[in-house]
Order: sequence, then structure tokens, then C-alpha cells
Amino acid sequence: MHSFMNKFFSRNNLPQLNWFGRIFSFLMINGYWGVIKNPTFYQGPLKGITLPVLNCYSCPLAYTSCPIGLMQHFLEIRLIPYYLIGVISTIGVVFGRATCGWICPFGLLQDILYKIPGRKLQIPHKLYYMKYLSLLVTIVLSIWMISPVFCKYFCPVGTLEAGLPHIIWVPEFRPLLTWIFGIKFALMIIFLLLFVFTKRPFCTTSCPMGAILGGFNKVSFLQMHVSAYKCTKCDICREVCPMDISIWKNPKDLDCIRCGRCVVGCPVNAIEMTFRSVKIAKLNVNPILRESDTQG
Repeated sequence: MHSFMNKFFSRNNLPQLNWFGRIFSFLMINGYWGVIKNPTFYQGPLKGITLPVLNCYSCPLAYTSCPIGLMQHFLEIRLIPYYLIGVISTIGVVFGRATCGWICPFGLLQDILYKIPGRKLQIPHKLYYMKYLSLLVTIVLSIWMISPVFCKYFCPVGTLEAGLPHIIWVPEFRPLLTWIFGIKFALMIIFLLLFVFTKRPFCTTSCPMGAILGGFNKVSFLQMHVSAYKCTKCDICREVCPMDISIWKNPKDLDCIRCGRCVVGCPVNAIEMTFRSVKIAKLNVNPILRESDTQG
């Protein structure tokens, strides 16, 4: 088992596995191509499934439900979402925040747009705490206003995946647009521009799902480890990290998405990933840092 895990999650395989996993997940989560013939959205039994990633329920291609939208629904009707709590807790305990780094469609979009050449900027880490405020405001206002506040007034995922396709494909919806859509559209444009110049700005500053999952990084089966003996504190791990964090400072960082790029990029083989007692994504020799390894 150990031999298989080390071989499967080897340094050579990890970047390709990460990209394959995210693209495959995107196609699986958003695979309802029947919308081409019928401009609506999927409402079949798979909508009962929710995954801890942001992917709009009303997206014409989406099979599954959005956990934040589902959470708001239960808050509105004053019921405890046992199923949702069970799914998020189970996945969080096992993988921590790894779903953000391996299957989230919106995270994939941010990483793709960040590859566009141009001047890159760093987001002040103090702003990372804003996502916890976003989660708190979403919970409080959803109860107080009896409305899906995050989805209705803010979520750029919903605007991109559901709002725009519906008004483009169904002209009858266009007269129904209000100032709310104008605000959401402006926010979406701002975020899309930020994706080009900064690392995952939505994930780091605004995502309530990331705020929930981050806490599980402290206790999850999947963990990062840094050898204090080998680490030179060169901070290359931060350079290659899509969340712009220095994993050597805190391997259990709440913003670590377990993508493994720091494992690939570390020039002194100081970082490894483990799943309980099984070591995975561990380098057996000191790697030579190459651009092809850090860009995947």
C-alpha cells in the first residue's frame, strides 16, 4: 500500500494529477449537456447531492447542489441541515480543505486566469480574514432577512455560471433584471480581473465554503509536514503556492488547500504530504526546481 501511494503520488505525477483531477471534476459536476436542446437547468435526482465546493445550483450544466445555497435554504426555513453537516464534516475530517485544491471549479478558473502574463500582485494576508466575516454575515442575514443573501446579492459564481447563461439563452428573462443583477455583474467583473493579477482572490478573501473547510486542516487525515532540519526558509513554497502561504511557517495553515505544489517546488525536499500514517507526495531525492514543476 505504501509503495503504491508513493508511486502514484510521486513528484512526477502530482502536478498532472492535480490538473487532471480538477478538469475531470469540473466535467463531472457540470456535465448536463442536455441543456443544449432545452435551455433550462438540471433538476433531476443528482441535485440531491452536494459537494464542499462552490458550483451554482442553477448553472445550466450543474448536476449537484451548492453547499452554501443549501445552507441558506435551511437557515431560512429554520431547520438543521443534518445531511449537509454530515457531508462537509466527513470530507473535512478526511481531506481538510483539499477539495478547494483538487475539485473546485471556481478554483480551477482562478488558477487558469492567473496564468495570463502580466504584473502580479500580492493580497495582504490581513484580508484573508474577510472570508470568515463573509460566512458570518451570510448566516446572520439569511436568518434575519429569510433570504439567500450570499447567492442573491454577492456570489460571482452564480452570476457567471447561472445568471449570464440564462439571460443569454432565454430572452424572456432579460426584462426581469433589476439593479441587484447589475451589482452582481460588476462584482463578477472585478473578481475576474483580480484573478489575472492575484492568486485566488475569491478563495482567500471571500469564500464561505473555504472558511468552513479551513478549520478541518487542524485535524484532517490528510496533512502537510515540513522538516525543520531540511527547511532553509527560502519561501519558495509561498512562490509556488496558489494561496500565497508559507507552509513552512504552519503546515496546518487554515488556507492550505493541499494541492501539493509546495512538495513539488521545494528545492531541499523538506515538505511531504501524509494520509494518516501513510506518506504520500514525498520526494525521494533532492529535486532541482524547474519552471514546469511549479506552474502545474
